[in-house]
Amino acid sequence: MDSQAALTMAQNALYTVLMLSAPVLGSVLVVGLLVSLFQAITQIHEATLSFVPKLIAAIAVFAIAGPWMMNTLVDFIRSTIMSIPNHAI
Repeated sequence: MDSQAALTMAQNALYTVLMLSAPVLGSVLVVGLLVSLFQAITQIHEATLSFVPKLIAAIAVFAIAGPWMMNTLVDFIRSTIMSIPNHAI
């Protein structure tokens, strides 16, 4: 395996990780922003008020986008494993 193939494989891996984590991170970010805004307006500062909605949002995103995320990950792993003979030394 030459360095260009290794760099391409690493780039594809990072892109896949970014693509798979974006929905969960984005939803948790939006929910955290809304909860922080609510806490600032009402001056209620409780730790569970910040944690529970983020957890519920993450679970909901995993429930909705989970099959897509799993299919994308399996396709990436399959293509990576299938490309090993092409890049053998």
